[in-house]
Amino acid sequence: MNTAGMLAEAFDRVGEAVHAAVEGLPPDDLNARLDEGANSISWLVWHLTRIQDDHIADASGTAQIWLTEGWADRFALPFDATDTGYGHSSDEVAAVRVDSAEPLLGYFDAVQERTLDFVAGLEGHALDRIVDEGWSPPVTLGVRLISVVAEDLQHAGQAAFVRGVLRRA
Repeated sequence: MNTAGMLAEAFDRVGEAVHAAVEGLPPDDLNARLDEGANSISWLVWHLTRIQDDHIADASGTAQIWLTEGWADRFALPFDATDTGYGHSSDEVAAVRVDSAEPLLGYFDAVQERTLDFVAGLEGHALDRIVDEGWSPPVTLGVRLISVVAEDLQHAGQAAFVRGVLRRA
């Protein structure tokens, strides 16, 4: 398996986990918080998708799908359009609400498609390219992509946990 294939496999697993956590849930479950400090499935999936969109757009030199394909307008959240959810307060988490799974999965699938197209084109030493000099050592594309996969899987797992708790209740 080459590098592009390995990355595609990793991002495919994210997609499977996101869909398993979200599909078939009513809005009350998507927006439920296990306590006032917990993240909802809606917030978790929105946030992991925003991070993936932001980081892939930056790495590929393209604009974020959130901004260019109308997702910010569809979600109509009370945040700056560039907000990714990083560092959100409890009140900000509570503000991320959906009326169905469609916007969460629609936005995720659009970002996922762009991500898979991007990683399919990676060859040779592409992963060694520096994408963020704000860290010591500077962050390479390879490290950035692994960070996105790791964060996405962590949040998808949290969403699956919330789903499991809600389904047992």
